[in-house]
Amino acid sequence: MVLKLKIDVELCTACKLCQQVCIRDNIIVEDHAIELDNNCFECGHCMAICRQNAITLKSFEGKEDRIVDYNPRESVLEYDDLLEFLKRRRSVRFFKDKKVDKKTFSKLFEGAYYSPSAQNAQDVEFVVLDERLDEFMDLVYDIIKVEEDEFFRIKEFGDYLRDSSTKEFHPLLWSGKQLILTFSTDKTSAVIANTRLELLAYSLGLGGFYSLFILKAEEINHEKLMKFFPEIDEDKHMYSAFVIGYPKVKFRRTIPHSDIKVSYF
Repeated sequence: MVLKLKIDVELCTACKLCQQVCIRDNIIVEDHAIELDNNCFECGHCMAICRQNAITLKSFEGKEDRIVDYNPRESVLEYDDLLEFLKRRRSVRFFKDKKVDKKTFSKLFEGAYYSPSAQNAQDVEFVVLDERLDEFMDLVYDIIKVEEDEFFRIKEFGDYLRDSSTKEFHPLLWSGKQLILTFSTDKTSAVIANTRLELLAYSLGLGGFYSLFILKAEEINHEKLMKFFPEIDEDKHMYSAFVIGYPKVKFRRTIPHSDIKVSYF
């Protein structure tokens, strides 16, 4: 049996908090906490809740700089402040010529680093398309052109690739020059990770929009799409395509949405 927890029995006070939060029933507390078997999937709840710092995941050794202590009773953000921020979020399609540099991208991916994932798989990964963006978009059209009779936007895309003078802006990218693709074996994990990244982007003065038609390439022919990314496991799927950049325009007010329907049963 390979144990995944390092438990300091001298520090442990047998408070049982770790046992309470373990959803795999992998911890029992007697005189101190004890790991029962190899059922741990390294969610870290036991480590995060321990008052004495008596439990550490062995896989986290060497990542001590990622561990931050905080007061669980203190709110990081006030409700009104966060809601106001969410209200201001809008899709941005017109960008300045300035590109996002790698240092700024690293700040964005820090938000995704702390994102939850299904079964704690932590298998979300990103691709930033910049220099090879045009090459990738050629592939996207080659895949989605089978539906250009159904969607006028796809036909516009094809016309634009054949003659860019047909439209002022790229039919799918608009004035965007960089694209973030999100891959995972689980759709929800990918979408949550990219959403966190997107919200951080707005805090850094960036903006962007999600592309439905780029995602169609994944839906229509996953195998052909993944040949562009040989280093990514083919079991993963592209679940998010986010065009990103520095906004050329600034919006001044919120726009009402349709009322959200909520049912309580």
